[in-house]
Amino acid sequence: MPETQDMAPPPSTSSSSSPSPPAANSRIHDGVLSARHGILTPSQQLAKKYRTEIAASASSCVSTFIAFPLDSVKTRMQAYKFRSFWDCVTQTKQTEGMRGFWRGSLAPLASVTLVRTVSFSIYSKSKQVYSSMLRPILGDNLISPPNTPGMKPCNPIYWFLSGATAGGAITVIACPFEFTKLSAQIELLMLRSKRSSLDDPSHIRKYKNKGTWQGAKDIVKTRGLLGLYSGFHLHFIRDSLGTAMYFTFYESGKALFSSTGGPSPLGIAASGGLCGLLSWVLIYPVDSAKSIYQRDVLTHPPGQPLPKRPFRFFNRRMYRGLGVSMTRSCILNSVFFSSYEYIKQRVNEFVDE
Repeated sequence: MPETQDMAPPPSTSSSSSPSPPAANSRIHDGVLSARHGILTPSQQLAKKYRTEIAASASSCVSTFIAFPLDSVKTRMQAYKFRSFWDCVTQTKQTEGMRGFWRGSLAPLASVTLVRTVSFSIYSKSKQVYSSMLRPILGDNLISPPNTPGMKPCNPIYWFLSGATAGGAITVIACPFEFTKLSAQIELLMLRSKRSSLDDPSHIRKYKNKGTWQGAKDIVKTRGLLGLYSGFHLHFIRDSLGTAMYFTFYESGKALFSSTGGPSPLGIAASGGLCGLLSWVLIYPVDSAKSIYQRDVLTHPPGQPLPKRPFRFFNRRMYRGLGVSMTRSCILNSVFFSSYEYIKQRVNEFVDE
């Protein structure tokens, strides 16, 4: 009697019985068996299931650490006035040493890793939801399922909506970490503006950095737990719009630079760099407004009214540090997406190893 994939072969009655055909055992119901190399280990199965989260978290650690000094200079230039980029770099080096460029890096290393992991997970799931909602309306000729090669005219709609959903959701996680990071980055600048004696670099070097955890505790102590969410409204606007444009530009660039064999490593790096540049240029004034607002919160006692600063989109002040931010974003996202796509590819190849 012929064997089927869903039925076990009858017990052997003879020692000379031939083994069951390998094709009959080449798959298991969920596809975790490789026809050539056998069953995946539990860790490999887990890695394949959560490959998006693993790739995002590992890539975030690497790219954030590499680009953090530029982020630190960008924040300082937004919150305080320097003659130029090199003036900010020189003053930071003279007064705080090389460690000053990584001041407050612990918070973003933790937060960016967590935020990107959650963001990419939400984005991936949102694409499926919005695509299934829009395809019956727009039709298969205008919009394609997620993770399919090529680009159809209306694909940017569900990329944008998915990115906005992910950006808005992660603001709840990101805001406390980013406010703590900003507090650590401009801590000495705030002290210098209050104490003239700290203009002497030797006095500043004697100042002991409180650290990320102590900085967060001080904010909670003076302003309560909700104090960590100072500037949340601006952070929400920045992340919702910024993440929506970020993913839309990346997906569009990856589709544009793809060939019949898929996107090349250079195309992925270029798409990552371009999505960082374009999204930051468009959202940068909101980011500056957020940094200035949070600086005002830190420099005014709790309960004291904050100065009213009208938001002017084309004010030159709102673009301080834009060049630094664009350079940082280009480097960070090129490294991030190159690493992200490589790790995902390697995890997907577990079954073939």
